[in-house]
Amino acid sequence: MKSPSSFLPVILPCAIVACLSLSVVTGQNTPAKKPTTWEDKKAALLKKGPTDLQRAEIAEKLPPFTAKATTPYRILVFYRCEGFVHLSITFANEAFRALGEREKNVSVDFSDDYASLTKESLTKYDAIVFNNTTALKPNEENRAAILGFIRSGKGILGIHAAADNFKEWPEGVALMGGNFDGHPWTANGTWAFKLEDVQHPLNRTFKEKGFLHNDEIYQYKQDSFAGRDKLRILVSLDMDHPLNHEPLKNERWQKYYAGVDHKKIDVPVSWCRKEGDGKLFYTNFGHRNETFSNPQVMRQILDGLQFVMGDIEADSAPSSEVKVEMATAPQT
Repeated sequence: MKSPSSFLPVILPCAIVACLSLSVVTGQNTPAKKPTTWEDKKAALLKKGPTDLQRAEIAEKLPPFTAKATTPYRILVFYRCEGFVHLSITFANEAFRALGEREKNVSVDFSDDYASLTKESLTKYDAIVFNNTTALKPNEENRAAILGFIRSGKGILGIHAAADNFKEWPEGVALMGGNFDGHPWTANGTWAFKLEDVQHPLNRTFKEKGFLHNDEIYQYKQDSFAGRDKLRILVSLDMDHPLNHEPLKNERWQKYYAGVDHKKIDVPVSWCRKEGDGKLFYTNFGHRNETFSNPQVMRQILDGLQFVMGDIEADSAPSSEVKVEMATAPQT
């Protein structure tokens, strides 16, 4: 008769199979449910945020204000997403937190609640920063409050995916300047940018020179983009530069660019405008975490903030109405 130990090679594999079968039945190997609500997405994707070392770097590289803040003001940084969630949201929030900590005249609040976008709530703020928000669905009260806010003389600053919002609210799309329609120039590439006005105060950070930069750059739906008759374009893709041509060969983008002379392709990146008595600044930079520890880009963002707050005087006449000197990107 065989000893009990001689049965182990048979018993153990059977036990393993039984356990695996049980785990399938009980759902233990079922993939985690993909978060669908904003609250679930925030918990899953924005929980960690920058490390202590990254926070220190953001604070260290945050440039000083170009102009002295003329009066104390309060900023609302709004960062809710109904669509895609950019992980860089927490890095931008950290940059504005550091700004509020450094600048005695500036206080910064953060919100992802539509209740903060009501007329009553917005009375205590001087500027709203839409930080990589996507697919926002403000109700009628929110819409009226946002438009009333800027038209009364206050400021709005949009970062990157702020142009991927308000798809059921045409006035909101027009306010920001355009609506996302894909990004041929991906976050993994380095692209060439030209200055649309080398003397413009909001381009001061670039020292009258075009530049190369690593970020994700949007194209905009043709029927949504406000255009050069309404916006003052500050920075755009340098479409004469070979770096920017390669993405256009991708089959995905052929429906837009097949047979089109690259010199006729217009991809604005940063702009400003007036809206009623208020002002708006938008930049497409900000997909990547590193944007918010980049002193050159952050200076334009902070100059944009000071522009909408009235600390920096800058011409916001539409590009079609002005003659300016441009600067193309370097070849290397």
